[in-house]
Amino acid sequence: MSAKEPVRGGNCTAGTEFILLGFGRGPGFQLVPFLMFLAMYMVTVLGNTILVLIIRADSHLHTPMYFFLMNLSLLDLCYSSTIAPRAMVSFLAGSKAISYNGCATQFLFFALFLTTEAFLLAAMAFDQYSAICNLLQYPTTMSKWVCIQLVVGSYICGYVNSMVQTGFTFMLHYCGSNEIDHFFCDGPPLISLSSSDTYINNLVMFTVCSLIIASTALIVLVSYIYIISTILRIHSAEGRQRAFSNCTSHMMVVTLFYGTNAFMYAQPTWIFSLYQRKVVSVFYALFIPMLNPSSTALGTRT
Repeated sequence: MSAKEPVRGGNCTAGTEFILLGFGRGPGFQLVPFLMFLAMYMVTVLGNTILVLIIRADSHLHTPMYFFLMNLSLLDLCYSSTIAPRAMVSFLAGSKAISYNGCATQFLFFALFLTTEAFLLAAMAFDQYSAICNLLQYPTTMSKWVCIQLVVGSYICGYVNSMVQTGFTFMLHYCGSNEIDHFFCDGPPLISLSSSDTYINNLVMFTVCSLIIASTALIVLVSYIYIISTILRIHSAEGRQRAFSNCTSHMMVVTLFYGTNAFMYAQPTWIFSLYQRKVVSVFYALFIPMLNPSSTALGTRT
């Protein structure tokens, strides 16, 4: 994709709002997307809220694993709530306009929560590695203070990335069409809409997102290689089955999360169409947050 020519001169008047097209260009009610988003969002809110309340209420669950699960549920609530309510209003009322500042705010918080989750999943994989492969050192390795540091560090990394991405995206000029071919304000469709030269922005997004996804996914991959190697050395078939059941659900969620985010952000923007990216974004914005509580229940039932 060729870079756009930068806007010059004083004839450019940037708009004060964007139009989120959602899943159709026509105005008015979009029933199917509304019902789909409503169902997934209700399950997400209900499941994650119940999980947080159970973990908070039961002192037996005040362990590193459940501490991370509680924070994961809070993140899922936050970043699905950043997207779903605004999208449902658009689908239901047909009001697709979002202010410039509202769009920047939505993008900032979405990038914050999404990036934080990537680092938190890596911390959870390290926790499982420590619990299975270094059980004797586990109380020291994953002390309460270490767990807090890992969660706070995940949020700091998320904050830094969100500020970088938001700053680079909204320093661009938006002087032509104000129609965003998406159901929320995300980086690729916003950059493609700009009338400025977007080469640097595409390069920054690709580089930073690739580094974040690759580094955190590598931690997860290496952790699970050691975990699976340790589980296979367990002599008891029942012990192996129990250990695998505790890891399989988490691996499924991690695979979906990193797979969809690599599809969206860790490759040049011109490889896939904006429509394909829009469909895939439903998975990490709504489906994965909805899936996390049920996968947690499955993974910890034994």
